[in-house]
Amino acid sequence: MNPKIRKLVTVVDETLTEMGRPVTPPVRRAAAIAVIENPYAGSYVDDLTVLIDMGEELGKLLSERAVAALGVPGEQCESYGKAALVGVDGELEHAAALLHPKMGAPVRKTLGKGAALIPSSKKRGGPGQELDIPLGHKDAAFVRSHFDGMQVSINDAPRANEIVVAVAITTGGRPLPRVGGLKTSEIKGEDGLR
Repeated sequence: MNPKIRKLVTVVDETLTEMGRPVTPPVRRAAAIAVIENPYAGSYVDDLTVLIDMGEELGKLLSERAVAALGVPGEQCESYGKAALVGVDGELEHAAALLHPKMGAPVRKTLGKGAALIPSSKKRGGPGQELDIPLGHKDAAFVRSHFDGMQVSINDAPRANEIVVAVAITTGGRPLPRVGGLKTSEIKGEDGLR
């Protein structure tokens, strides 16, 4: 089942300086967001297959939109994350169904790899609610410089019967990282950890 999409939003931010110091190259982050109708709003159902399948479709759509907004090939992207905000007539399990079983594979395909788990968050709320998308390095979870997040909101979403679904992708980690950990030059990308 194709998701019934009311709205698509893409947000790009680019950090050029931090604390008066240049960030070279600038760090770019893009979030692609879909506002979809929740087919299970207001009711409990055991089988969430429809949302699981929508998650796969949205993973492809949103990751491709985010990479296009960054203007670089997917293979050059470094971090990713996903999140969902369920309207008040839905439940958190609806967000989990979208984000977890099938969304990751098309996101990884768009980026050419992705050995690490895709960080995620889910919450319930109303229009204009802020959604924090956690970020982590796509191939090695122990790269601390890429522990980050991107905050997004849409003024008129989610309505009670909607879900806001987002995928964020970056060209780098936090500006001016200096708290240690595995460096990107040390990544093996075999187990998703190092």
